[in-house]
Amino acid sequence: MSLVLLPNLADLSASQWDALTPDDQPFLRHAFLSTLEESGCVGKGTGWQPEHLLWMDNGEPRAALPGYRKSHSRGEYVFDHAWADACQRAGLPYYPKWLAAVPFSPVTGARLLGEADAAKKLLHSLPDFLHQRQLHSAHINFANAQTHDLLANAPRWLPRFGCQYHWHNPGYRDFQDFLDTLMSRKRKQIRKERELVASQGFEFTFLVGHQLSEAHWDFVYACYSNTYAVRGQRPYLTRQFFSLLAERMPNAIRVVLATQNGLPVAMAFSLVDNQTFYGRYWGCLAEFDRLHFETCFYQGMDYAIANGLRRFDAGAQGEHKLVRGFEPVITESWHYLRHDGLHDAVADYLQQERQGVEAWAEEARESLPYRRNE
Repeated sequence: MSLVLLPNLADLSASQWDALTPDDQPFLRHAFLSTLEESGCVGKGTGWQPEHLLWMDNGEPRAALPGYRKSHSRGEYVFDHAWADACQRAGLPYYPKWLAAVPFSPVTGARLLGEADAAKKLLHSLPDFLHQRQLHSAHINFANAQTHDLLANAPRWLPRFGCQYHWHNPGYRDFQDFLDTLMSRKRKQIRKERELVASQGFEFTFLVGHQLSEAHWDFVYACYSNTYAVRGQRPYLTRQFFSLLAERMPNAIRVVLATQNGLPVAMAFSLVDNQTFYGRYWGCLAEFDRLHFETCFYQGMDYAIANGLRRFDAGAQGEHKLVRGFEPVITESWHYLRHDGLHDAVADYLQQERQGVEAWAEEARESLPYRRNE
């Protein structure tokens, strides 16, 4: 039994990797992670160098951690820039660090994959791995409850809380059924937003991965990259990523196209599994009043209701989601800092931050638009 570094996911078969994953969440699948590598989204020159970890027994992987050697903190959605800045001021190295995460995807899920005993052994071997690779810290972002159970009693690992907003579908018959659960003023606001978009002549079409042509993907990428261009940033994903992903996992892809007078003007790219609609990327070629809310939220809610999906994870941040029925959800990440002083300082900070996050989540619940018991 031993720890093995896997620098290219393609060196392990999809069947071996996917056998370690506990569910059908698309972000952990071999197809998704290998597409990121082979399309150049991660790898040389990106600051995301794949360094997946396997726990091997008799030549077979028994546990895994999808991981990356990082030379910066961009694209993670768990923000540790202040920790890096403090180290720089103190003359301490912070990078390179090692991160277990799904790149550019703030989605909670399993991180320590495979058999529980093997996963514990892999976790126990991490400190030596960090020392041997001259890595200053390890981070496990957006971990699920199972990962929590493995880390909660592990030495030196510090938990960090965050907050996202998810919409839940208890079994609505249609969108009106959802609206009927809201306070009158909020119900009217949403109805008015949808009517305003409809009055501008927009029509919406959902397409599954195999229905999208290369011309479609050109449009999707143009919209996606434009959301970064307007902020003077480079997009994380490459054009090739979308075509490769459509080849490898088409059944998980959903793209809604917004057209006006027969011409596409906006899109939202999402992934699905058997329970959840994951809203990922949005973009438009021109600005239209309220089109973002319709394309990114209401269309996804309609789709989830029609297809019996129980949850809509619309990604990081966005307090504007609260008034549209998205509820606060606590997220969790874990951090192993080798330097004693940094570890102690961050531990104190995280205790205070946790109180603030929990207080905000409670306050946010009071702002939800749902009718109170009368």
